[in-house]
Amino acid sequence: MNQIKTDFKRRALILAATGLLTAMGMAQAKARTNTILIMGDSLSAEYGLPRGKGWVNLLQARLKDKGVAGEVINASISGETTSGGRTRLGPLLQQHKPTHVVIELGANDALRGLSLKSSRENLLAMILSSQQAGAQVVLVGMMVPPNYGKRYTEDFSAMFTQLAKDRHTALVPFLLKGVADRPDARDWFQADGIHPLPKGHPIMLDQVWGALAPLL
Repeated sequence: MNQIKTDFKRRALILAATGLLTAMGMAQAKARTNTILIMGDSLSAEYGLPRGKGWVNLLQARLKDKGVAGEVINASISGETTSGGRTRLGPLLQQHKPTHVVIELGANDALRGLSLKSSRENLLAMILSSQQAGAQVVLVGMMVPPNYGKRYTEDFSAMFTQLAKDRHTALVPFLLKGVADRPDARDWFQADGIHPLPKGHPIMLDQVWGALAPLL
C-alpha cells in the first residue's frame, strides 16, 4: 500500500512539473511573439501596386517562412512626412504595443523642401518615443537625387546614419539600394520615376530584413 501511495505521489509530481514546464513554454512563446509597426510613406503603403505586392506585405510572408512568430502592422500613408509620423506615432504605440518599430520617413520632407533640422528633430522624437515604449527601432534611410545639391544630398543621407548611431538603432542605409542604383533603374520604376514596380519590392524587403532580422 505504501508503495502504491509513493508511486501515486511520484506520478502527481511528474504531471505537475510537466504542466508547469508546458505553461512556462507557452508563456515564453507568447513573449517571443513580435509586433512590428511600420511607419512609412508611399514606398511602404503600396502606392500604385497590386494589393499585397509591397515590401511590408512581403515581410509578413517572410516571417512565416522563417518560422518567426510575429504580426506586421502597416501604418504607412502615402505622402507622409516626419511631422505627420511623429503626430500619429503616440496613439499607435499605445494601441499596438509593438516590440519593433520600423521608421521609413523623410523622403517627402525633402520633396517639399522642409528643413533638415525639422526632419531630424521629428525622427529623433519618434525614435525616443518608440524606445521609451520598449520597442526596438529600425531606421530606414533614403537618398535624394544629385539635383538637390551636393551639400543637401550628403547631409540628408548622413542624417539617418547619425541618428542611428546616436540612439543605437538598427539602420537601413538606403531602402532603394539594388533598385534605384541599377544601370537599368528606369525599368524598375513606375511611370512617375519615384515608386518601384512590384519586382523591386523583394529587393527593398531584403534591405530591411538585413537590419530587422537580428532583432527578432
